[in-house]
Amino acid sequence: MGDLWSSLRTTTQARIGLGRAGDALPTRRVLEFQAAHAAARDAVHEPLDVDALAPAVAAVGLGEPLRVTSRATSRAEYLRRPDLGRQPADLAGLAGGGTGVGAGAGAGGGAGGGAQVGIVLADGLSPRALVDHGPGLLAAIVAALRAALGDDCTIAPPVIATQARVALADHVGEALGVETLLVVIGERPGLSVADSLGIYLTHHPRPGRSDAERNCVSNVHPPDGLSYERAAAVVAGLVRGARELGASGVRLKDSSLAPELAAD
Repeated sequence: MGDLWSSLRTTTQARIGLGRAGDALPTRRVLEFQAAHAAARDAVHEPLDVDALAPAVAAVGLGEPLRVTSRATSRAEYLRRPDLGRQPADLAGLAGGGTGVGAGAGAGGGAGGGAQVGIVLADGLSPRALVDHGPGLLAAIVAALRAALGDDCTIAPPVIATQARVALADHVGEALGVETLLVVIGERPGLSVADSLGIYLTHHPRPGRSDAERNCVSNVHPPDGLSYERAAAVVAGLVRGARELGASGVRLKDSSLAPELAAD
């Protein structure tokens, strides 16, 4: 008899139908688990090579990326002390950031030149995810924002943040002086995915914002997860909604699928 689970395994990355050899798992499944666990550990502990990432980020066309780091001085300290990952070591790297890109850029203060949207690329718990998907996702977000908001949208120079938690970007957003902040960050690796990105949106970012005041789009890692284009479309809709509502978080809902659902 053939493997009854084989067709289902093609539809999910979950570990299903593992089988058994006596009272234990088959050797093949044990080795697969060990390999997945090793990949997850490597993704967490490997530091981000900012110098290698920066040219790909700059190629998107928003200008040379600015750089910040948290108060965590190493990956080991970052993992032990989440609180340090939420606090900037120094925001001097945002000085002289120039103006945002788009119509009306340069009006207003802050290192972002008064741009309406700021984008932070953070290593988070998977620097590998940012290397693999960060530049591609950034390009898709920029394209989606321009398509959805047109000339009314200005975007600050991108910021690369290391040893970073999501809340670190609240300090960055305030320093940039942007209206809406997007944080593209490496998500916690699991046994099926070690290179997934999440996107967090905060309207009027400032230190002290709670998770209830953010929106999140997660599981971005094509081809098995959310595509760059789909994630960017959701983000663009949320940015537009945040500007209309004047807030983000639990009051702001993703309605990007509403036309498709209505058509069905």
